[in-house]
Order: sequence, then structure tokens, then C-alpha cells
Amino acid sequence: MSMITATVWVPRGYAAAFPTQYDVDKHELARISKLAKLKLDDANEELGRAQHHNEDDSKTDDDSDEQDGNGVQVSQSKGEADDDLREYNLDHYDSDEVDEDGEAVSMFGNAKSLAYHQSNAEDPYITIPEGDEEDEEREELQILATDNMVVAAKVEDEVAHLEVYVYEDEEDNLYVHHDIMLPAIPLCLTWLDIPVGKTSIGDTVDQSSRANFVAVGTFDPDIEIWDLDTVDCMYPNAILGQGGEDNKADSADGKKKKKRKRSKKPNDDYHVDAVLTIAANKNHRTLLASGSADKTIKLWDLSTLKCAKSYSYHTDKVCSLMWHPKETTVLLSGSYDRTVVAADMRAPDVKAPRWGVESDVETVRWNPHDPNYFYVTTENGVVHYHDTRVIPSSPEKTTPVWKLQAHDESVSSFDVNPIIPGFLVTGSTDKEVKLWNVQSSGPSMVISRNLGVGKVFSTTFGPDAEVGFRLAVAGSKGAVQVWDTSTNAAVRRAFATRVAPVDGEVKERIVGMDEDSSDSEDEGGVEPGGETTHGGNGWESMEED
Repeated sequence: MSMITATVWVPRGYAAAFPTQYDVDKHELARISKLAKLKLDDANEELGRAQHHNEDDSKTDDDSDEQDGNGVQVSQSKGEADDDLREYNLDHYDSDEVDEDGEAVSMFGNAKSLAYHQSNAEDPYITIPEGDEEDEEREELQILATDNMVVAAKVEDEVAHLEVYVYEDEEDNLYVHHDIMLPAIPLCLTWLDIPVGKTSIGDTVDQSSRANFVAVGTFDPDIEIWDLDTVDCMYPNAILGQGGEDNKADSADGKKKKKRKRSKKPNDDYHVDAVLTIAANKNHRTLLASGSADKTIKLWDLSTLKCAKSYSYHTDKVCSLMWHPKETTVLLSGSYDRTVVAADMRAPDVKAPRWGVESDVETVRWNPHDPNYFYVTTENGVVHYHDTRVIPSSPEKTTPVWKLQAHDESVSSFDVNPIIPGFLVTGSTDKEVKLWNVQSSGPSMVISRNLGVGKVFSTTFGPDAEVGFRLAVAGSKGAVQVWDTSTNAAVRRAFATRVAPVDGEVKERIVGMDEDSSDSEDEGGVEPGGETTHGGNGWESMEED
């Protein structure tokens, strides 16, 4: 089984031109050795207990007695066993042979006659100049200023890792640059432009500094933060949660500590269940919000790596978060309790506005082009559009601006184009990706497409103006596809004023890697590439309240 649970774009210009190789220095090696010794001691203890428990059985298994045809036990004498092995001369199997002069004969017996050169440049048999291989490897890792990174959270045959892709738009090329192994299943991603963990704890982070990091929420109740500009990294730069506290305590003194069972009781310091969503604050860059299956929202201070505040706005799993584009301390949250809350994190005791929907929330998104409005997608395949200035007296009395039945199954992924106003995408477990054009009269479907990624778990638009029409799609087949939607005829008609004019026929561009042969579930339905287009007035089960 292979699947991709989430993807995130890295804007152009943030990735290092030449990523660095992870270097294990003496200090890091000592820390790793201490942690490994603790793990080894725990394993030896468990092995000792298992051996003691099976001691009687092992004695029986080690008995070398045999039985003859009549069931009588017959033991082979030690002398007989020695006679059988004597012919193999095992006592001298590793002794060197001796020549006529009594000198040992070995594979490298003529080493004295070999020539030695002080420099490899003087050796006629070495034809590859020194440094050429390093330069070639360095060139392969190079990332150009016109390249975008796409990070995918992937689970493959029970192995969890991040795949860091490089997307070359001008070359129609997408390839895996490097990957990062993870200890637990990744569920959500967000990109960070701040150097987390590279300053001493408590130091003020330079707000003008730039970095290329990713935060990963995992099935374990931890958030790992990795440097995307470091290749072959073994450990994250920081861990937010109880896992980070345990690692600090173990590596500080190297003393063996009794294993602490992870608490399942919600608290104010860390999550105790899977982290389902994370959101970075682009204005207050040291703030990171996270939502969990433990029903809480945590606000993290990235300069101290501590939880600054915990909030309990919901009565069920918190599955989606997003910071307001302008009111930078307001956080939008969606939950399986079928409500959406827009709360100011500075005033946790103030009653926050709350809206209700008909089923479990899947995704919440602010409208970046008019932040007075926000979108909500649900498990029933419905997209809601709400005005924050219209606050219902109770969630049951919520009235959206409009409501759209986008899919017959859950809207498992959703995004609003940050560059082109009114351009939406929905992805569903029905394996369809649909593009929408939202106008003053309401939304209309532009095109429906099966891109062959299986059940769609992630749809994200490119973050830069140059790749504003590019859409990264991934799902249950473990494959990533980057679709240049501006090359689709229906999209060009719907957004004619925003697409650069091109003479002649435009060939549609979909760039991707070779997909895995198996899906997490049996495939069916429309073949990859199948599409349905609608005109500007096309509606799909549009309902208005």
C-alpha cells in the first residue's frame, strides 16, 4: 500500500541553491550514541524477560537426543561427532598456506612490489581527477531560482517519509530531490520560513531571517520540524510535544530513565492524540497553531519550542485550521463536532463566533481576496460560503451565502487560488478533481477530471504568480501530479482575462512521477484523463438558502 496524505509548495527563492549534506560531528555522534544505548538497554531488558519466560522450553529444544525406529532414545557420543568433523580440519580453516620458503601465501603477498604515489595526480592508473565526483553530485543537487519545491507526506509499505520534489516549470519536469524518513505516519504539513532550532532556546529570532523548513504533524502526538535544505538528515531540528521533552531529557545526561507511558489525558503542554492540522502564521512568524484528535488547539512559540496556550473551542476532533490574512491573531478552526469557530487567540475567555454545518468538517479556508468570507467543506461533499459579519445566534441557525453540492462523497481536499480570484479546486474520495469559477452570481463548475491519483487527499495551488495556475494533486496511489490548468481549454475560457494569450493550439500539460502500481483500495470508475466540462452557467446540485 502507498498513499500521500498531504502536500505543500515552497515559494521560489527560498530553497538553498546548493543544499548541504548532513554532517555528523563528534558532538552529534555522542548524542546519537547515548540515545542508541538507551534504546539498546531497553531491548536487552525485554529480551532477558522473554528468555527467562521461555527457559524451560529452550532446555527442551536444546536437547540433542534422537530416537530410533522403535522409539528408543539414542545419543551420539562426543568421539563419533569429532570423527565426522575431523576430515574438514576446522581447527586450521583460517590458517594461511605456506610456500617452499616457509612464508605465508596470501592474496596480497606481493604488496612490497606495488608502487605508491604521494599524489593521485602522479598515478597513471587514476584517470578521474579529484573533486570531479563531488562537483557532479553538487550539480545534481542544485536548485535554480526558477524552481519550486513540492513536499509530499508519504506512507509506503508501512514506511513513513517525506518526499521533497523539485518542479521545473519551464522544462515540464518533476523529480524527487531527496527524502526524509519519519518515525510515524504524517498527517499534515505546513511550510515555515523561519530557522527553527538553529538559535539557542530563549534567544530572539531575527524576523528578517529566511529559511526553508517544514512542520509535520504525525499520528504520534508530536510535531516535527525539518530543514529542507539539508540532505540525508537523521533527526529533526525540533520536536514540539512530549517526544521532544523526552529526547531532551535523555540526551542531556545519557542516564537510563524508566520508560514514561504517554498520557492520554488532555493538558496545556502538549497534544495526547494525533495531530490532524497545523497552520503557520505568516505575520507573527514564531507562532504555530495545531489541532488534534484530542479536541484541543495548541499555540506554539517556535523561539522556545514550548506550548504558549491551549484552547478548547470544540467537543470533537479539530481537523482544519487557518490564520486570518489580515487580522493576524484570528484563527479559523473546523471540527468533527460540525462547527466552525473564528477566535482571537489573544482573548481565550471571550465567546467566539460559531457557525454550524450539516456534517463533519473536512477543510476551512479564508478567502484571500476578501477576508470577510470563508469556505467550509464537509464529509457530505458540500462546500459552504460564509460571511463573518453574519453571526448566527446558534450553530443550528447558520445561513450561508451559498451552498454547493460539489461531490457525492467527502470533499477530502480543497484550496483557494491565492493569485487568481474566484478560482477554487475540490478533490474527493470519489477520485475526481473539480475546478470552480466563483462569480457574484455564485459558483460554476469549469471542469471535472480524474488525474489517476486514486482517492484525492491533497490539492494545492502554486504560491507564486509564475505558477499560479499550477495545481499539485496527490492521493491514495502515492503519486503526485502537477497540472498546468491554464493549458486546459475550459479553464482558458473561464479565466480568459487572466490567462496569457497564446497563438495556435495549446497542448494540455500534466507533469508527474510514475505512479505506484497499487492503490490503497481497488480502483474503478473513470480512467485517468477522463474529464467533464461545463459552460459558464453550469451548475452541479447548487442549493441556495
